[in-house]
Amino acid sequence: MRLNLAFGLLVLLVLTGCAKAAQPTPEPAPPTETPIPTPTPFPTPATPLAILVLPADMDQETSALYQKTVYDLCQAEGYRFQVRNSLSITDLEPTLKVVIALPPDPGIAALAAAAPQTQFLAINIPGVTAGGNISTLASANTRPDIPAFMAGYIAAMITEDYHIGMIIPKDNPDALRAVTAYKTGMDYYCGLCNPWAGPFYDYPLWVEIPAEAKPSEYPAYVDYLAVRYEVETIYLYPDIAAPEILSYISTSGLLQLGAFTPEQDYDGWVVSIQPDEIRAIQTAWPELIAGKGGQTIPAPLVLKNADPDLLGLGKQRLAQEILNDVLAGYISTGVEP
Repeated sequence: MRLNLAFGLLVLLVLTGCAKAAQPTPEPAPPTETPIPTPTPFPTPATPLAILVLPADMDQETSALYQKTVYDLCQAEGYRFQVRNSLSITDLEPTLKVVIALPPDPGIAALAAAAPQTQFLAINIPGVTAGGNISTLASANTRPDIPAFMAGYIAAMITEDYHIGMIIPKDNPDALRAVTAYKTGMDYYCGLCNPWAGPFYDYPLWVEIPAEAKPSEYPAYVDYLAVRYEVETIYLYPDIAAPEILSYISTSGLLQLGAFTPEQDYDGWVVSIQPDEIRAIQTAWPELIAGKGGQTIPAPLVLKNADPDLLGLGKQRLAQEILNDVLAGYISTGVEP
């Protein structure tokens, strides 16, 4: 009886141990993973834009030169480039960084106020002054003595017996300074400038047009020089270069030159002595894309629009060399800057 009880207890213990051994070992919990944050996309900045505003009636060769100049600058900086004949406030997109405009005025003042993030460069637009985000090209009138000196030099070079003259606005101090430079330029070319035949006036001669004179009256001042004093080549001060006087000089068989390019071709136009707008744009470009506005951009003077029949290529080269020396300060115009 005791043996059976002992055996039963042994069996019970064995069964209990097996039951415990059969219990599954719990699997370890997987490690908790830290979620990877989703990257926040940064907006890709839009490509900046530059716009060149050209007059619709500009001659094709000049238009192509302006376009190529600004296009090349844009390509080098990764800018988009557009050419337009007009510009309105609705065209001022946020990526617009530079506007270069030529006459007529597209409304630079209003456009600049509406787009403070844009730099504007006005090329020879009357009435537009530098300030804020508007820059301008220095006009020939900044140093009227320099083109006047060159006009005197060139006029003496191409005119028989140095019969040259000048027409200026009356009571204009800058114009009177230009007269002095005009004579200095003539003297620089020919020294004493002694004519070999008459009349023996003290050239160059000049005449002043009063402010109250109408453009229709301007031809009388041309006759005063040409008929009375036998002046053959006339330098026009820019302020009185109205179409009436340009046309009359041209039809009178006289030669003329000035510090500007006429809006149309005239017979007898020798050469224009004026700022090089292309080089001025190239000079201004780094400042414009850097956001530095309100500047008056200096532009070197060059000879443009020359008639090779009146001023041959050799004379053009010589005159340009003299002009470069004047700009460098090696030759004085006879007038204090």
